[in-house]
Amino acid sequence: MSTQITIVQGHPDPQGGHLCHALAQAYVDGVREAGHELRTVDVAQLDFPLLRSQHAWISEPLPPSLVPAQEAIHWADHLVFVFPLWLGGMPALLKGFLEQIAREGFAFAKDGSNPMGRKLLKGRSARVVVTMGMPAAVYRYYFRAHSLKALERNILGFVGIAPIHETLIGLVENLDERAKTKWFARLHELGLQAA
Repeated sequence: MSTQITIVQGHPDPQGGHLCHALAQAYVDGVREAGHELRTVDVAQLDFPLLRSQHAWISEPLPPSLVPAQEAIHWADHLVFVFPLWLGGMPALLKGFLEQIAREGFAFAKDGSNPMGRKLLKGRSARVVVTMGMPAAVYRYYFRAHSLKALERNILGFVGIAPIHETLIGLVENLDERAKTKWFARLHELGLQAA
């Protein structure tokens, strides 16, 4: 059975060519080989302003450049986010993208006196692929993966996306070609499985 998958490439360098891009491509290759449906969103290629006030978030329309991205997220059964860890969190451009996209009426809705509102993106699962310079175990257990947990709980989970799986790739500056090939094979397999 075919799964509808949207990959959000969150590396902020529009030139591409980074490990995040190669990992996403390995996933894409698996998706295509398995016959799943695919859409991609490359955040670095999008032109949009950062939100600077609650008024802008509530009252100003979604920038036209982000309408296709919002449609791709709504269309998907499974979402894959790929980004590098910068200063302990996701790059600012990806955070700004998510702030723009996850607006009331698309990602959630007010629901009477329920302060949590209604989750409008239920029925979608996600995988978060994060590359980092530190060992992945240090990020997960010493730093408690705080920024990743915030993404999963405060953004994805808040709008109903579940389950959420993680792929953490540490010590990226030290990866030799053999190690990279193993990671590419892993992402390819995840693409085949739409996982």
